[in-house]
Amino acid sequence: MSDSSLPDYHQALVELTTAALSVTPAELQGLIAGMLSGGMKPDNDNWKTILFDYTNDGMGWPVNAANLAESIFAYAVKELSGTSMELTMLLPEEDELLNYADAVSDWVNHFISGIGLAGSQLSKLSAETKEALADLEEIAKLGIDEEDDLNEQAILLEQVIEHVKVCVLTIHSDLGAKPLDAVKNKTIH
Repeated sequence: MSDSSLPDYHQALVELTTAALSVTPAELQGLIAGMLSGGMKPDNDNWKTILFDYTNDGMGWPVNAANLAESIFAYAVKELSGTSMELTMLLPEEDELLNYADAVSDWVNHFISGIGLAGSQLSKLSAETKEALADLEEIAKLGIDEEDDLNEQAILLEQVIEHVKVCVLTIHSDLGAKPLDAVKNKTIH
């Protein structure tokens, strides 16, 4: 898994469209990150069953699209189980601000759905996680106003994206499955 990389957004979109799947790369990655952050164990293949149910009425995906989902899953596992505290969101190029903003909203909406699909016990969340989830629910409703200064909105959107990443990492640290090695090798100093 250490060699995993995030696919190109446009190529991933072409692959998903060719497979007649009505999910974008941003939605797919958001859903997967949500399932992992919601506590789904990364070493279990039941994420595929949930993905197929959610996106394709329970039918499997064509091989190339399934391989794409596998690579996005592997990358998400690598980032979320690592210690780097970084999250890379699979989004289109920033040059079309409206599409970029819509993709951010789609990513967040599907992340929230992924948490639900993972079967998380949301009643037992820490105060920080509840606040992060509430922030994401509000962010999912945001849009770009074409009447306002688009340069200013682009800057604000980048700030929102950074906040989304913090919220995701906060939620994952509370609900996400912990790697077995981290639990076994816990050292008290």
